[in-house]
Amino acid sequence: MTNRPFIIGISGGSGSGKTTFVKELSSTFSPEQVCILSQDNYYKPRTEQQIDANGEINFDLPESFQEEAYLNDVLKLINGEDVVLKEYTYNNPLAEPKIITYKSAPIIIIEGIFIFHFKQVSDLMDFKIYIDADEHIKLIRRIQRDRIERNYPIEDVLYRYQHHVFPSYQKFILPYKPHCDIVVNNNSSFENALNTVNLFIKEKLDANKANA
Repeated sequence: MTNRPFIIGISGGSGSGKTTFVKELSSTFSPEQVCILSQDNYYKPRTEQQIDANGEINFDLPESFQEEAYLNDVLKLINGEDVVLKEYTYNNPLAEPKIITYKSAPIIIIEGIFIFHFKQVSDLMDFKIYIDADEHIKLIRRIQRDRIERNYPIEDVLYRYQHHVFPSYQKFILPYKPHCDIVVNNNSSFENALNTVNLFIKEKLDANKANA
C-alpha cells in the first residue's frame, strides 16, 4: 500500500451494540478493503486478571487486556504486515478457538471497550465512533449475550454488570464520548448511522484508489 491506512475507532459500553455495528460494516466491504481488529481477542489469561473484594475475577478493567500487544498489532497492520491471533473464547469450554489472520487494508477498524482509553492506540485513529444506548437496554443485551454465547449463569451476569461493567463504563469509557466524531444512538436501530458510515468508508476507499 502506498498510502497509510485510514484508522477508524469504534467503542461504547458493553451491550451498546458496537460488535453488531462492526459486523454489519464488515458484511458490506471485502477483507481487501477493510480490516477489523477487535480488542476482545487481547484479554490476558485468567490467571493474570484482577480479583475483586468478593473473590470474583474482574474482566472489565483496562488492565484486563494486553495493551502493548494490541498496540503492536495495530502498528503492524498500519505498516502493511499480517497479524495472526488465536480467538478468545471467553472461558467458554464449549467453544473451540480459531486461528485468525488479519491482513492490512486501506481502512482499518479498531473495535473494543477501552480503545479510546489506551492513549497510544487512540492517537493512531483518524476517526472515532461511539455507540450509545440506555443502561437498561445494554443490561438486557448483556444478559442475552452472556447466557447464550458465553455460557454464564444469570446471577454471574448481573453481579458483574453491577460491580464491574457499569463502574468501569463510567470511569474508562463514557468520558471519551464527547471527543468522538460520531455518536450513534442504538436504543432500537443504528441503520441511518450505519448507512452514513458506509458512505464515508466508500469515499475514503475511492480517494485511496485515486491516490494510488
